[in-house]
Amino acid sequence: MEEDKDFKSLSVEQQQELLEKYDPEASTRKIQHGAFKWIIFLGLLAFSLFQLVASIFQFIPRQLLLSIHLGFALSLIFLLFPARKKNLKKNKVAWYDVVLSVASVGVGAYWPLMQEEIVNRVGIMTSADFYVGLLAVVLVLEATRRAVGLPITIIASLFLLYMYYGRMMPGFLTHRGYDLEDIVKTMFFTGEGILGTPLYVSATFIFLFLLFGSFLVKTGVGQYFNDLAVSIAGKRTGGPAKVAIFSSALQGTISGSSVANVVTSGSFTIPMMKKLGYRKEFAGGVEAAASTGGQLMPPIMGAAAFLMVEFIGGVSYWDIAKAAAIPAVLYFAGIWIMTHFEAKRIGLRGLSDEEMPNRKEVLKKIYLLIPILTVIVLLVSGMSVMRAALWSIIVTIVVSAIRKDTRIGWRDAIDGLVDGARTALSVAAATACAGIIVGVVTKTGLGLTLANGLVDLAADLTNSPNGKLILTLVFTMIASIILGMGSPTTANYVITSTIAAPAIILLGAPELAAHLFVFYFGIIADITPPVALAAFAAAGVSGGEPIRTGVNSAKLAIAAFIIPYMFVLSPELLMIDTTIPQLLWVVFTAITGMMAIGAGMIGYWYRKVFVIERFLCVAAGLLLIYPEGMTDIIGLVLFVVMLVLQFVIKRKGGEKKTAATM
Repeated sequence: MEEDKDFKSLSVEQQQELLEKYDPEASTRKIQHGAFKWIIFLGLLAFSLFQLVASIFQFIPRQLLLSIHLGFALSLIFLLFPARKKNLKKNKVAWYDVVLSVASVGVGAYWPLMQEEIVNRVGIMTSADFYVGLLAVVLVLEATRRAVGLPITIIASLFLLYMYYGRMMPGFLTHRGYDLEDIVKTMFFTGEGILGTPLYVSATFIFLFLLFGSFLVKTGVGQYFNDLAVSIAGKRTGGPAKVAIFSSALQGTISGSSVANVVTSGSFTIPMMKKLGYRKEFAGGVEAAASTGGQLMPPIMGAAAFLMVEFIGGVSYWDIAKAAAIPAVLYFAGIWIMTHFEAKRIGLRGLSDEEMPNRKEVLKKIYLLIPILTVIVLLVSGMSVMRAALWSIIVTIVVSAIRKDTRIGWRDAIDGLVDGARTALSVAAATACAGIIVGVVTKTGLGLTLANGLVDLAADLTNSPNGKLILTLVFTMIASIILGMGSPTTANYVITSTIAAPAIILLGAPELAAHLFVFYFGIIADITPPVALAAFAAAGVSGGEPIRTGVNSAKLAIAAFIIPYMFVLSPELLMIDTTIPQLLWVVFTAITGMMAIGAGMIGYWYRKVFVIERFLCVAAGLLLIYPEGMTDIIGLVLFVVMLVLQFVIKRKGGEKKTAATM
């Protein structure tokens, strides 16, 4: 039957096919036999073991750690990722990939073997240094193209050309220019290029949390998130959509990719939504918006949040997670509210008792959440991110032994190490490539130049201090979204935080607020048409039209387009310089505001919301979200007026409806 075809969940093979189509990180060879199978397996295992030992004992100097980390990542990328996607199904390693892999091993080993000589030469490069450094740059660009995608490779290449042709640049972009030797030295023999801060974060914080996520998967926590979400939200109005929101927020803890989150949790939630009566595009939009928000939700956010610790300096990861908590809650509250109003608008029910999982069985596995709670407790206690991740991995293994069906045996542990390393390859490539961009920005002074340029452009358009800031935020948002359409979140954050965030800070915004602003818009690029990879992947699951799915996901995630402006203009939302009563009031008005915006966007509250009312609802919501006394009062008055009108003006035919439990 056609209905069965529409509503059944995707198989593992179908999920993998979608991942390969929309997520470059998943487009790897599947070598099942022969020597290369074992070379890759042992290489990935050795990569994870090396990272664990280095993290536990911390005896390897930074430059050597990064060089070895880079060598592992590049050599394995060339064996796993083919030069062209059309070669993906051949599952054979080409001879030139073997050559590139061996060359990567040599590049990774160069610093450990030659460290003493390099240091003693005090910045003087030999011919061997030059050629190894040049080879490192080429290998990083090619590995990034394969594992991450062409756009970020092109961007990094353009930055290198800018560094070389500085004298020929127009206007304020001009600089003295650097020859090839200077470029190679900056990129591979200083801490400002490939072996810089982004790769350091990959080799420490990010790798360990990817391992943590890999071990969580081995316990079956992904399916447990789905079961827990159904138990909590399944029976509510439009239950499956709320299950998708809840489940995807949890899945973000173990998945750093919006697309991967969509495909894994969406293969379960989207068919449920369609079966209940949601339109294909709306069902896909819900899943895409919720899955993308997984990177915004503490305690474990997207990889770029770990970069933020190093880029800002003087803040802990917990400071960032704490500041991001209220915006993340508002983001998911906005999606939850709009799916509720949509369900009421088209008259959808929740799941029946027969469709619900056995709650007792679900509660028996509640212990699977202990590792995540462990991360929170350890971070709050002041433990370093690396130590917190290491202890959380140990706790995951211990907790898994409580029941036989969740137990991690030695084979599962080895698979977890291998899978974690495999996931880390694209992150290592992206951060190494981002290091090229950081090196150019630092050496040429481009960051401050562009920051001043953005401020001057805003000043040309308005004299108001607030106006300048808002225009600069708009320019930054556009740049972040455009970059995010072709770059992973980590690389996008590196570029915008070194170029655009300084402009926001120059205009008086707190540093943390400026960095979170670019972080947000880099992430929601995944659901912003015309290139919205998470929405396109959701359309692949739902069978809906991709652009319409993207429009629905952007509409549902409207909070993500509003809240960053609010927390830059009023940092109370980030819990900066605020008291508990002020914080509670900010949360209350913001959630009330999201309710009004949701009604305006969907066109339904307790009854149909007419056109003029929709504008008034959105206006009330914006006034309430902006945390300022007068706007809150005006917004609350308007909110109450619109709420009263919902009951005074009855629907056509005299029917008056009330909203079910949210």
